[in-house]
Amino acid sequence: MADFNASSIPSSTFYLTGIPGFETIHHWISIPFCILYFIGITGNCTILHAIWTDPSLHEPMYYFLAMLSFSDMGMCLPTLTSVLRVLWSISREIEFNTCVTQMFFIHAFSFTGSGVLLAMAFDRYVAICHPLRYATILTPQRIARIGIFAFLRSSLPVIPLMIRLAYLPFCHSHVLSHSYCLHQDIIRLVCADTKFNFIYGLLLVTLFWGLDSLGILVSYILILHSVLSIASWEERLKALNTCASHICAVLILYVPMIGLSIVHRFAKHASPLVHVLMADIYLLVPPVLNPIIYSVKNKKIRRGILHLITHKRIHSTLR
Repeated sequence: MADFNASSIPSSTFYLTGIPGFETIHHWISIPFCILYFIGITGNCTILHAIWTDPSLHEPMYYFLAMLSFSDMGMCLPTLTSVLRVLWSISREIEFNTCVTQMFFIHAFSFTGSGVLLAMAFDRYVAICHPLRYATILTPQRIARIGIFAFLRSSLPVIPLMIRLAYLPFCHSHVLSHSYCLHQDIIRLVCADTKFNFIYGLLLVTLFWGLDSLGILVSYILILHSVLSIASWEERLKALNTCASHICAVLILYVPMIGLSIVHRFAKHASPLVHVLMADIYLLVPPVLNPIIYSVKNKKIRRGILHLITHKRIHSTLR
C-alpha cells in the first residue's frame, strides 16, 4: 500500500484495502477465502440441484431451503471477484457502479435470507401444530408467492439507499476498509449530510430483522406450546428435532448481522481489523455452514445428495 496515491484514483472509483495490517500476506490469506468460497458455492449448488432433481424433496420445507441457498449464493457470489482480486494483488480498484451493484445484492439478499427464515419458521409451525392441513396451507403456488414477496420486499426498499449514494459527494477519501463494498463502509466517506442514509438504513434493519426475528420467536413459542402438550418425550424430541437445522440457520444469519450492525454504528473507534473480520463473517459464514448443517441434520437431503452422486457415477460408467 505504500505506493498508493489516493489522489490518483478517479472520482468514480474506490480503492479496496483488503485486510489492514496484513497486506504482505494477502496471498496466504486468500487460501482460506478460496476454500470458504468453494465450499459455499459448491454446497449451495449441490443443495439446489438435489432439490431440483429429486422428486422426494419436492416438499414445502425443501422449497424454502432452496430459497435460502439461493439467497446465500446471492450474498457471496457478487463479491467473489473483487475479494480475490484484492487478496491476489491483481487490482484494488472498483468502479462506483460496480460497487453500488455489489452493495445492492449483498444487502437485498441478506434481507431476503431473513424473510426466508421467517417463512421456514411458519413452515415448521404448520407442520407441527397443524399437520393435517399442511399440504392445503403450503401449496406450491403459495410457496412461490411467498418467495417472490420475500425477494421484492427485501430488494425494493434497498434501492433508495443506492440511488441516494449517486448524489452524494465523496471528498474525504476513496479508500474502503474492506475487500468488497458495504453501505456502512462507503457512507463514512461522504462529506455531506448522511442522516437520511443512517436513519433509513437503521429503519430497514429494524423493520426487516426486527419483525422477522419477532415472527420467528412467536412461531417457536407456538411450536413449544404445541409440543409440550404431547405426552411422549420421544415424540416431543422428534418434533423439536425437525426444527434444529432451522434454529442453527437463524443463529448463523442473525448473529453476524447484528454484530456487524453494532460494530459499524456504535463501535466506530474499534480496530479496523474488527470491522473487516465481522464483515467477512457476515458474508461467508451463512453460505458455508447452512448446506453443511442441513446435510448433516436432514436425512432426506443426505439421501438426495447421495442419490445425485451415485446417479452421476452410474451415468458416467454407462457412457
